[in-house]
Amino acid sequence: MYIALIANDTRKELMVQFCIAYCGVLAKHSIISTKMTGRQIEKATGLKIEQMLPGRQGGVQQISSRAEFNEIDAVIYLHDPADSFDSNDNALIRKCDANNIPIATNIATAELIITSLDRGDLDWRNLVNPNSDYNRK
Repeated sequence: MYIALIANDTRKELMVQFCIAYCGVLAKHSIISTKMTGRQIEKATGLKIEQMLPGRQGGVQQISSRAEFNEIDAVIYLHDPADSFDSNDNALIRKCDANNIPIATNIATAELIITSLDRGDLDWRNLVNPNSDYNRK
């Protein structure tokens, strides 16, 4: 599965702690992230992360584009509730909604997604993701 990780500046440390806690689950999947978030997670966990551009410089748009083509299976976007969503954030959420891609914007829903991945509850995404091993056969 392909999991996208994004965190606002005030939530980056929370994302790192989350990834440390669920490193065993995340290691079984392909991880995509915006640049600074990805760097911090890699440094703390040793996970291999495909890094996009920084979020404000197009990284969210790159992840959004992958969501549009169903190339991402879950998104964890730890968003600062003090900030409003900008147009790039809204586009990402719309594309996830249109393609039935689970998206978490807080730690509670992030844990629901991760535990669901671990149990296999999201394995149906392999049928719709063109990059999945299932569809490469």
